[in-house]
Amino acid sequence: MEAKLFTPFTIKNTTIKNRIVMAPMCMYSCPNEDGMVENWHKTHYTSRAVGQVGLIILEATAVTPQGRISPNDLGIWSDDHIAGLKELTDLMKEHGAATGIQLAHAGRKAVLEGEILAPSALAFNEKMKQPKEMTIEEIQETIDAFKQGAERAQKAGFDIIEIHGAHGYLINEFLSPLSNQRTDEYGGSPENRYRFLREIIEAIKTVWDGPLFVRVSAHDYHEKGLTAEDYVQFGKWMKEQGIDLIDVSSGAVVPARIHTYPGYQVKLSEKIKEEAGIPTGAVGLITAPLHAEEILQNDRADLIFLARELLRDPYWPRTAAKELGVNIESPKQYERGWLV
Repeated sequence: MEAKLFTPFTIKNTTIKNRIVMAPMCMYSCPNEDGMVENWHKTHYTSRAVGQVGLIILEATAVTPQGRISPNDLGIWSDDHIAGLKELTDLMKEHGAATGIQLAHAGRKAVLEGEILAPSALAFNEKMKQPKEMTIEEIQETIDAFKQGAERAQKAGFDIIEIHGAHGYLINEFLSPLSNQRTDEYGGSPENRYRFLREIIEAIKTVWDGPLFVRVSAHDYHEKGLTAEDYVQFGKWMKEQGIDLIDVSSGAVVPARIHTYPGYQVKLSEKIKEEAGIPTGAVGLITAPLHAEEILQNDRADLIFLARELLRDPYWPRTAAKELGVNIESPKQYERGWLV
């Protein structure tokens, strides 16, 4: 039986050559604080394409300057960003990788000078700045910023867009009752707390018809927070809206102790996949090729998202292929390195 990890996966007009995805990881590598692609990004991401990763999703890329996690984050709030991002997608595609970008807004977890925004005026912890509660006008402006980010992503040649709705950043803050205490149409009931994400998806889909993912934190790790059961319902709504895959992470909307172990989030992916009937990606301390294969063979997820393991080993797909007994292509320049 062929290893499922190395079978293609097609979504709409995009085929990913294998099930290995580089998960978004911030590089904090824009020293001029302008959000522009630098040489580091070209080296870093292209190396993983050479290493035969099927889909590479860029780090959280801010749709507004105010929405950066740090001053050194990548940006997509200006047309000036398009050229550098286009060069980056071209470099990755030369080596057969599908390309994705994660559109993001940090919300109350932005570490920036000046005002920061959130659904409610609640700081993440006692060390972080208290945010300003967003007005309806600011909510609409932010929704439009996601739309404009999607337009720029299309011009830059990305195959896939992922909306960052996880890890305690702005969209996640709206979804969770721990961080959203609004009393208007964007707070209170699950439907109201989902409204911000719903309107972002609607706005993006007016300018983007390619594959669209959402990353979620499917467990708040707090007795009054959300669990995977809540995200099953959110997942059904996302499916109705035409979302193609949910990238299932967890935590970070409030400070919490999380017991981590290899695959600790896979059960969340499996539950959403089964009960919401939508493809999912599994992420979280997945490092062993046989573990990745088990997840796919048992239909617990459709894609395997690797993060830190791909920092340690840019050629992890080759490591996995060797362990699973699969022959994969090498760049022509490297073929002699694999001859016995």
